[in-house]
Amino acid sequence: MQPSPARDVNIQRTEPLISPVDLVKELPLTPEVEATVLEGRRQIQAVLRGDDPRFLVIVGPCSIHDEKAALDYAERLKKLSDEISDHVLLVMRVYFEKPRTTVGWKGLLYDPNLDDTFDINEGLRRARTLLTKIGEMDVFTGTEFLDPIVPQYLAGMVSWAAIGARTTESQTHRQMASGLSMPVGFKNGTDGSAQVAVDAMISARAPHAFLGIDHFGQTCVVHTNGNAYGHLVLRGGSSGPNFGADAIAEAFGLLSKSDVPSQMMVDCSHGNSNKDHTRQGIALKDIIEQRVAGNDNIIGCMLESNISAGAQKLNGDLASLEYGVSVTDACIGWDETDELMRWAHGKMADLMGQPVA
Repeated sequence: MQPSPARDVNIQRTEPLISPVDLVKELPLTPEVEATVLEGRRQIQAVLRGDDPRFLVIVGPCSIHDEKAALDYAERLKKLSDEISDHVLLVMRVYFEKPRTTVGWKGLLYDPNLDDTFDINEGLRRARTLLTKIGEMDVFTGTEFLDPIVPQYLAGMVSWAAIGARTTESQTHRQMASGLSMPVGFKNGTDGSAQVAVDAMISARAPHAFLGIDHFGQTCVVHTNGNAYGHLVLRGGSSGPNFGADAIAEAFGLLSKSDVPSQMMVDCSHGNSNKDHTRQGIALKDIIEQRVAGNDNIIGCMLESNISAGAQKLNGDLASLEYGVSVTDACIGWDETDELMRWAHGKMADLMGQPVA
């Protein structure tokens, strides 16, 4: 293209990006993994419809930065799921994109080497490879879609998706969600307002036409049918937590008034823990008690959990990083995760009037 002083003033360079179809050819979706993905979607949809009384939990690291640790976590989650799946439906949180308030590491997809080299082609390959390995374990996965191009590369491999607090109000992300093939949780705004998420649910249920890319990487107009499985995720905000009974009742009122499904999830992290990972268990136990008391509009929760508790900062020395510790938001450790999930399982078993095995 002919140079112009009116264009690309602040563009340093561009790099070719592998097309979705070429990445899929390189790392194909096997029939076994596809079956796992579809079964995960089927079970989550049943919970959202109220046909399945189990409690849905999206649980896992705040972000994936070490694939070995992620597979270790998936193995633990699979074992736990096999023991409690009669009353608790576990989906592993596998986040490759991290929205940043200002600057910082943007996730494995954008900077897989954790060194600001931004090898996005490599990040896409590693993300797809990891999802394949986790799917082969028969573990359901969920992720947040941040860049609207990314679903063409990864959406066929996940059973649940989130639209985050910073992007729920974005028309681009509402349009994208209307075309996604899996249930989508819309988080309330960063200020704690649930109305923007309810508005997003309404928008995503409708057909849209918008600019995007096709499987060949060609820019195109994408036409969607609308997504009937959008749902509200309360995550607190700058105004404080919103998992209490009064906040749940207020959210139910907004959903009912807008004639969208009343089922909702609670993110036990972020504003609902006042950004203190040790308080996630408080939120979890509160909402489980509300569910046991009869509020079946609460269908699940999210937990930020890793092998070891806490968080660490990237310091340029990858060898010094502690295994199984988050490099973004602080998480609870595996022992606490296991304890909380077994406690939730016992409570749900009591609710269903069935003995715990």
